[in-house]
Amino acid sequence: MPVLLIAAFIAGACVGSFLNVLIHRLPREESIVRPGSRCPACGRPIRPWENIPLASFLLLGGRCRGCGGKISLRYPAVEALTAAGYVLLAWADGPGMPLLRDAVFFSLLVPIAFIDIDHRIIPDELSLGGLAAGLLFSLLPGGDWMGSVLGGIVGGGILFGTAFAYEKITGREGMGGGDIKLIAMIGAFLGWKGALLTIFCSSLLGTAGGLLAMRKGEEGLKTAIPFGPYLCAAALFARFLGGVFWSFL
Repeated sequence: MPVLLIAAFIAGACVGSFLNVLIHRLPREESIVRPGSRCPACGRPIRPWENIPLASFLLLGGRCRGCGGKISLRYPAVEALTAAGYVLLAWADGPGMPLLRDAVFFSLLVPIAFIDIDHRIIPDELSLGGLAAGLLFSLLPGGDWMGSVLGGIVGGGILFGTAFAYEKITGREGMGGGDIKLIAMIGAFLGWKGALLTIFCSSLLGTAGGLLAMRKGEEGLKTAIPFGPYLCAAALFARFLGGVFWSFL
């Protein structure tokens, strides 16, 4: 187990470095392959030894070696978050297909949450790509393809119906298509029970976050908040604590 956890930490930090690329480039519709990593301030190419996850940030003192500009804490934070997430997944799942599936699922949720916070969008490359991945995993040994399909339909259908009703009643769009695609993706990974629990928990989290945003904002009830991060957090709860929740019902 210690070897697995160490390997998970290293793999998670490396994947987190790539997720930083997705978070920065996907909303800007830039290639995630070319050009290579560069300093956002001066455009100087980042050398391989300057791009070691977590370690390089510390060795460089959080500054670009070329222009001396500060490197955003977001970069090591995403790497550390992904590394910690992978360790927890390895500890919970152990080696095997469930760990691979959950690692892919977690690696989709992280960039989705950060992109939605920054840009109020959820790229189709992640949501629809994740939907396809969830359905594919359901076809592999131990998977439940019927549950996966039903989860996508139930999750996406409920949010679509909610968004449609809200717009008809208020005349305003209350939920974007990206959120609907995201919950369909979550349902494909977690099944219909996971989709329902995710919607329930995210509604509670979103209500609390919305009330806080309204108190701090100037638009009152019209204050817009990104719902994707709440869906992502609720999805993780549904994945690992959903069994406990349903056992009480």
